[in-house]
Amino acid sequence: MRVLHTADWHLGQRFISGHERTDEHRFFLEWLVQTVRQQNVEVLVLAGDVFDTGSPSNAALELYYSFLMNMRGTSCRDIVIVGGNHDSPATLNAPARLLRHLRVHVVGCVPDCFEDQVIILNDAQDQPGLVVCAVPFLRDRDVRLSVPGESAEEREIRIRQGIADHYARFTELVAAHKAAGLPVLATGHLYAAGGAASDSERTIHVGNLGQVSAEHFPEVFDYVALGHLHRPQRVGGREHIRYSGSPIPLSFSEVDHPKQVVLLDITPGSLSLETLEVPGARRLIRWHGSLEEVLNHLTTYDNTGYQLPAWIDVEVRSELTQLEVAEQLLKVIDLLDRTQLEVLARRHFRIVTLRPLDEPEPLTRGLDDFTEREVFERRLDDEPQESRTELLSTFDELLELMREE
Repeated sequence: MRVLHTADWHLGQRFISGHERTDEHRFFLEWLVQTVRQQNVEVLVLAGDVFDTGSPSNAALELYYSFLMNMRGTSCRDIVIVGGNHDSPATLNAPARLLRHLRVHVVGCVPDCFEDQVIILNDAQDQPGLVVCAVPFLRDRDVRLSVPGESAEEREIRIRQGIADHYARFTELVAAHKAAGLPVLATGHLYAAGGAASDSERTIHVGNLGQVSAEHFPEVFDYVALGHLHRPQRVGGREHIRYSGSPIPLSFSEVDHPKQVVLLDITPGSLSLETLEVPGARRLIRWHGSLEEVLNHLTTYDNTGYQLPAWIDVEVRSELTQLEVAEQLLKVIDLLDRTQLEVLARRHFRIVTLRPLDEPEPLTRGLDDFTEREVFERRLDDEPQESRTELLSTFDELLELMREE
């Protein structure tokens, strides 16, 4: 069976300042349909985070259903879709019975009947050819019982064991199929130990604790198709346990990540795979440096080869004040060709010359010379010392949330 593994589409994502990604997603989905045709893919596996929110926009839903219809004219006989932590199980599962008639198998959440996660797919001769253990994102209630008063360490152990037990149950369920010579593929939407994250993945219950490792997946699985981390990578150095990564960069932290899907030929006792690079319709670029360097990048940029204008993240490091930098930067930005590039984020870090310890601090320091945290620290001078640490921690959390917004 020839299988294509993809994940983390995040249809409907809104970027900085509400910028839509619809055109980029449409470009990817059209490329994916064409790739399925060219590569004679028989099974498509989507390992979670189909949508960016639990209430996707009409445009996102249109992309999703149009893609499923366009796949009808390809060599792909079956599509397996599992829910991710961004997905609403109700939204994914609502048309599941109808889509099953189109050989689209949707598992939005862990079903009431555990065995419903085991899907037998037929080959070109209409004979069983592949077993898929379609495991969606596992929520707390799926893998453990709530225990009042448990510590963070106890909670971590309980979640880890719950996930391991969930996958272990498949060993007995697929034993007969495995003995009959059928390859077994499993899915997952989780955070694996040692995985490299970007800053665009939402924290989930297995989050940055990294509870899941390669050893948690039983040997009965010939391949494990994972989602949630947006950087393509192996788990524990195992070739057959992989994140495909997201098909488009979902934040500026992903500008250097390769974007790809995984193509595999899976037979009893044999697995060969290759990665296919996903072409981009838009570049996300980070330009960090002096004011002169940033202005030079902006005025000389060439967007040849891309259908959509580039989105730019600018960070200026300069001894000038914030106002002086902003004036020069905005003069250039106002003259830019918006069909070629657009600056979505800009920051200024002022370089301050260190003074001797015995030299008094100048009285002419303005508000622009302080960071947000420094301003808040000055405010805390009037607060009791014992509450200072907690207030600073809370302020840092609030500041991070504001930056994400």
